[in-house]
Amino acid sequence: MITKLNTLLIGAVGPLGAKAVPSGIDKRPVAGPVRLGRDGFEGDAQGDRKNHGGPLKAVHHYAYDHYDAWRQEIADAPVLRRPGAFGENLSTVGLDETQVALGDVFRLGDAVIEVSQGRQPCWRLNLRFGVADMAMRVQKTGRIGWYYRVIEAGIVRPHDCLDLIERRSPDWTLYRLWRLLYVDTLNRDELHAVIALPHLPERWRLLAERRLATQAVEDWTPRLSEKPAT
Repeated sequence: MITKLNTLLIGAVGPLGAKAVPSGIDKRPVAGPVRLGRDGFEGDAQGDRKNHGGPLKAVHHYAYDHYDAWRQEIADAPVLRRPGAFGENLSTVGLDETQVALGDVFRLGDAVIEVSQGRQPCWRLNLRFGVADMAMRVQKTGRIGWYYRVIEAGIVRPHDCLDLIERRSPDWTLYRLWRLLYVDTLNRDELHAVIALPHLPERWRLLAERRLATQAVEDWTPRLSEKPAT
């Protein structure tokens, strides 16, 4: 599986929405090589380091394949005119959540990266698109995007390729994980299976264990529709 980058993007922190919430979601294409380190691309930033960025979310990937569907659903969203609408660092065609699995390892330029988790959409997407329920729409469709952790740092160029070099849990596609998180949320067999994955992020392991223990699903409201403080 070799997929050429459509666009490589980075962004600084800037004001988002009417209340100028600090955010790094506005990524812009780069024209030359960029160093990729443990915490992400040089020059890339996040406004909320508690919930965005860091080693397990060093690189964000979103399939440009999804843009046509979004343009049909949200025809008047200017951010959909080019890659970067979802704050992604990597934009590609021909690779989506049904093909990519948790633990997949890719060579990207001189770097090596591993799929660490799917994206959990948050209310910043509502501000980004000017659509009050955009985060919920992303969650419901499964067109969520995903994150990588960096195994080996290196230089990445705008037209490098993602070259799949290892699959650690090929059965656990991001689509399957999405179904467990947001559709078939209390499937005990699936929850036990996902907990057994050695490379599952600890935060997600605790979430699955909590669902098994309580037979209840966590409240998504703060993540999807929390209003920024005035």
